[in-house]
Amino acid sequence: MFLKVVKAVDSLYSEFRAVDNLVACNTARVLKAFQNARVGSHHFGGCTGYGHDEAGGREALDQAFAEIVGAESAIVRSQFFSGTHAITCALFAFLRPGDELLAVAGAPYDTLEEVIGKRDSHGLGSLKDFGVNYREVPLAGDGGLDWDALVGAVKPQTRCALIQRSCGYSWRQSLSVNEIGRAIKTIKMQNPNCLVMVDNCYGEFVEIIEPPMVGADLIAGSLIKNPGGTIAPCGGYVAGKERWVKAAAARLSAPGLGVDCGSTPGDIMRAFFQGLFLSPQMVGEAIKGTFLVAEVMSSKGYKVQPLPRVQRHDIVQVDNVIDLTILLRRLVIWEKYMQKEKSRFNTKALCNDFQAVQLGSRECLLAFCEAVQRSSPVGSFTKPVAGTTPGYASEVIFADGTFIDGSTSELSCDGPLREPFAVYCQGGTHWTQWGLVLGEILKSI
Repeated sequence: MFLKVVKAVDSLYSEFRAVDNLVACNTARVLKAFQNARVGSHHFGGCTGYGHDEAGGREALDQAFAEIVGAESAIVRSQFFSGTHAITCALFAFLRPGDELLAVAGAPYDTLEEVIGKRDSHGLGSLKDFGVNYREVPLAGDGGLDWDALVGAVKPQTRCALIQRSCGYSWRQSLSVNEIGRAIKTIKMQNPNCLVMVDNCYGEFVEIIEPPMVGADLIAGSLIKNPGGTIAPCGGYVAGKERWVKAAAARLSAPGLGVDCGSTPGDIMRAFFQGLFLSPQMVGEAIKGTFLVAEVMSSKGYKVQPLPRVQRHDIVQVDNVIDLTILLRRLVIWEKYMQKEKSRFNTKALCNDFQAVQLGSRECLLAFCEAVQRSSPVGSFTKPVAGTTPGYASEVIFADGTFIDGSTSELSCDGPLREPFAVYCQGGTHWTQWGLVLGEILKSI
C-alpha cells in the first residue's frame, strides 16, 4: 500500500514546487509586517485582570495581522472561542432589527445555522430572535456561485452579504479570492450600502492575497486553523474596515470597552506571534497533504474535491524554482507589484487546504477516521466515536490526535454521518505525515 503513496509523491513534484513558491511569497509578506510593527520580545508577556498593561503586545499583533491581510484594522484575541464566535461578533456588528442577511454561497456551515436562526436556538439570541431576516442564494448546478442569480439577489433592505470561502460540509470548490472579489463587485453594484462579511476559515495564506484586498468589509476566522500556525492554543480574529472592527470588538467585550481590554495570561502572546509567523509554511504543508490525499484516493476510485492536479493559473504558479537567487529576485518583483497594484489582482486559488473524499458508506467513513486516529501522535490508542456535537445538525465523527484540542491546522479529519458520507481532511504540520496516514487508510477501507 505504501508503494502507491510513494508513486503519488513522485508524480507531484511540480505541484509541490508551486506550493513552495506560494510559501515563499507569503512568508515575505508576514516578515515585512512583523518588521513594520517593530515586534520585540517585550510584546510576548501576558497580563492579568482587565488587561490594561500588556506592553503593546495586542497593538503590535493587531497591526501586523491587519497589514498581512490588507485590512485597515484587526482584532486578534484569545477571547474568541472559535471561528464561529468571531464570525458571530462580526455579523452582530453589521446587523440591526429589520435588516436582511443574504448568504450568497449557498447554505452556511452547520455551526452558523443556530446563530442565524435557521435551526431552533431556543430563544437564546439568534439573529432571527433580534428581527434580522435571512435569505440565501443556492449554489449553481456545478457547485459554484450562481452568478446569474446573484446579479438580482441584493435588495435595498439587504444590509449584509455573507460569503463562505471554504466548502464547509458541502460538495463544492472553495472560493478563490478572485471569485470573492467578483461577488463583492456584483453585490455593491446592486446596493452600495450592503456590507460584505467573509467567513475566511481555512482560507488564510492559501493565496498571496486576502479578501479585504478585494473589497471585503470584514473577515473573520479561528487561530486554531491556518493563522495560528499550529502554535496558537486558542483564539480568533476579525479584520477589515476600522469602523466595523471596532463594532465587532464591542460585541466581543462591551460598548465602550472595545479593543482596549481583555487579559492574555501566560505565554499566549508569544504563541500568537510565533504561530502567525509559521502560518505560511504550515499552510503550505497542509496544501501538499491535500494534493497527496486527492492523488491517492482518486487512484482507488473515490470521488474527491478538489480534483487531483487541478490546473492553477495564479501569479505564484511559476516554473520550478531551484536557484535561490532566482527565487529572491522574483520575491523582489512580487513586492514591487504588490506596492503598485495593491488590490487590483486577478488570481485563482492554488488550492484550499481542505480535501473532501466521498466514501459512500457509514462503515467506510468510520474506518477512515479510525485509521487517521491510529496514525496520530496524540491519542493513537483511542477510537473515535460518532456523536452529537454542539452547533452541528447531524452526528459527526472527528479524528484529531492533535496537541491542541480541535486544531484543524494539525492533521485531522471529520465528517457528518449523512449521505454521501464524505470525509473532510485538513491540516498537517508536514505532508509526510499524510503519506504515513494514507498507508494505514488503504489497509483499512
